[in-house]
Amino acid sequence: VAQHFLVSYHIECTDEVKQSVVNTMGTFQDIVAEKCVEYFERYRRRTFVTPKSYLSFIGGYKAIYKEKFANVGSLSERMRTGLAKLMEAEVSVNQLSKELLMKEKDLAVASKKADEVLLEVTMKAQAAEKVKMQVQKVKDKAQAIVDDIAIDKAAAEEKLEAARPALEEAEAALQ
Repeated sequence: VAQHFLVSYHIECTDEVKQSVVNTMGTFQDIVAEKCVEYFERYRRRTFVTPKSYLSFIGGYKAIYKEKFANVGSLSERMRTGLAKLMEAEVSVNQLSKELLMKEKDLAVASKKADEVLLEVTMKAQAAEKVKMQVQKVKDKAQAIVDDIAIDKAAAEEKLEAARPALEEAEAALQ
């Protein structure tokens, strides 16, 4: 009976395994029939195993198999999708790693150029500081000369003021 109902039902296995399933179902039906006799002998109540109960057992097996097969298929699809995503991620990571290496090389070149520019600016700043110090020395000397001239000018004006009355008398005498 199980052979008849399961021959057209698709089970993902070899023919030997499918035949073993059919034989196992028959064995279970026989065990249930024996247990019914033991139940009668023990409790004096009759229970029967009918062809309908056997067909229900086969139908239950089919329903459970279909549900579990769909569940495994769903899990398999999710796993396939996950693996595809992992492979995509691997490709992306490899691509990003290559780009990172290129960026690191560019960064090293830019860093080297920045160091060169910084060194050049530092050298020019030092040179400018030397020139500034020389200019400051010249300015200080010029300021000292200006200060000396101002002192001499003040002394000369003082002498001029002291000699002015004599100059005015001499001018008045010529007149």
